[in-house]
Amino acid sequence: MADSVLIEGLVVETVVGVYGWEREVTQALVVDLEMAWDNRIPGASDDVADALDYASVSERTERCLKELRPKLLEHGAEVLAEVLQREFGIGWLRLTLRKPGAVPVARSVGVCIERGIR
Repeated sequence: MADSVLIEGLVVETVVGVYGWEREVTQALVVDLEMAWDNRIPGASDDVADALDYASVSERTERCLKELRPKLLEHGAEVLAEVLQREFGIGWLRLTLRKPGAVPVARSVGVCIERGIR
């Protein structure tokens, strides 16, 4: 199956970073998700109950990162991937987590991970 559900450019304001000042302020993280999902079923039924609820995935993503307050993007990505796979039954996902402005001469820095079997 090659179907997927996408969430791109989800902005989450949270505490993130290793430096002392970073632990005292919130910063934006940008999340992109590609999640394997059999879209044939909701495509045929036209019933939201058969679809991957991207609003719920987005809300859970935001809540996870706000509660986690990760020091490292790598840690945030790993924990978030595990939570989403477990709670939503997602067999495979590609998750990109970016921190805009972390390096002054770059638009953003980040990590991209793939977990599970497509």
